[in-house]
Amino acid sequence: MNPTRALLARSVWKGPNIVPLPIQRAAPGQKVPPIKTQARSATILPNFVGLVFQVHNGKIYHDVAITEDMVGHKLGEFSAYVSILS
Repeated sequence: MNPTRALLARSVWKGPNIVPLPIQRAAPGQKVPPIKTQARSATILPNFVGLVFQVHNGKIYHDVAITEDMVGHKLGEFSAYVSILS
């Protein structure tokens, strides 16, 4: 995997923020429950494509379906922010 611009937003000597997440692949025809996480700073890897994550935004969990365009970005970028006042 070649580093992309989004992966290099963090210092190069630290490397990308990769968090070990419990990823389960289902057999064809079976549904996999979404992976609940609070790791908003985790970098989206190519093996996450097709999975559904529930990312915590500080108040509730939002469903985020991972696509190919999201690879290299952070999980927190795709979790909608809900204002505390609302």
